[in-house]
Amino acid sequence: MKFSCEKSALQTAALSAARAAAGKSPVTALEGLLIQAGSDVRVTGYDLKRAIYTTIEADVQEPGAIVINARLFCEMLRRMPDGVVTVSVQGETANIKCGRSHFDVIGLSAEDYPELPVFDRESGVSLPQGILKKMINECSFAISTNESRPVYTGALFELENSVLNIVAVDGYRLALRRERVEGYGDDCRFIVPGMALSDLERFCDDSEEKVEMTVGGKYISFNVGGTVVLSRLLEGDFLNYKKAIPEQFRVQVKVERTELLQVVDRVSLIVDDKVRTPLRLTFNSGAIDFLCATPVGRAEDMCVCEGDGSGLEIGFNDRYLADALKAAPADTLNVCLNTGSSPCILTAADGGDSFTYMILPVRLRAGQ
Repeated sequence: MKFSCEKSALQTAALSAARAAAGKSPVTALEGLLIQAGSDVRVTGYDLKRAIYTTIEADVQEPGAIVINARLFCEMLRRMPDGVVTVSVQGETANIKCGRSHFDVIGLSAEDYPELPVFDRESGVSLPQGILKKMINECSFAISTNESRPVYTGALFELENSVLNIVAVDGYRLALRRERVEGYGDDCRFIVPGMALSDLERFCDDSEEKVEMTVGGKYISFNVGGTVVLSRLLEGDFLNYKKAIPEQFRVQVKVERTELLQVVDRVSLIVDDKVRTPLRLTFNSGAIDFLCATPVGRAEDMCVCEGDGSGLEIGFNDRYLADALKAAPADTLNVCLNTGSSPCILTAADGGDSFTYMILPVRLRAGQ
């Protein structure tokens, strides 16, 4: 194998693929990158759960393939001077040159690298990169990190009547984002791991260029330009979010998102990280009063609102409330409540249905 290409292109491809390479694995090849040269060059990282591969243009003199340790290869490229890199392989030794830099690295045979999954059935949708990136960003705060319930360490993708819903739940809050998409095939639902979504968000830009999603029985792939993110789907029963979200509310007030977030940030300054005392919110006529008393001190503040909460009191974890307010894609929000112990719902005040956030309250004790 022998090819030449710009160092910057090869480095970008290697760094992207290395995100999916295994850090430590009994299968040594999984700690490496599979580099394949044909009509162009493809660099692949794979840890048996997810894969990332990207294709770059190169001057290929001899086709072939080799596996090179991902960490070592990326570090070599990072420290080499800018210019044209030439990679040539004899047996299992890769010769890598750029300018006066020259490395001989022992690799592994490409035959030792596991094959990527083959899709047994396919359906898919496409939507602009910028929209998918926003949808992921505006839901990811509610993806669980608790491995004891693996199904919630991902987000539910639900395609119904050319509308894509992305739902994340962590037991304390729920995030739902909704967009119309171009689709083919039957309606479907599947759960994508949070790690794959983090990779995907990184590769998407704010353009109108489309992301192609292809769904198989156990895997999904996202094609973003020249990069493909492939992931095993999570299995299990996901929360029936449609039943979990209340539809009728006793209290509904309208607030400016930025102003409410600023008040939450100010009052949260005295929250004790060891105790995590909740914020006490009292919904009155035209105002939401905030109170937080901790071993550090006491804070009070107020946020102007439209509507009357009739004195309803409710407690929230400050971080959970702030995360939702930061992610909400609307300048003005409806805050919807029934009681001090039932979920709080945040929606767009303009009547749009592109997102719905649900936050569970914290039980207030006397003195809090």
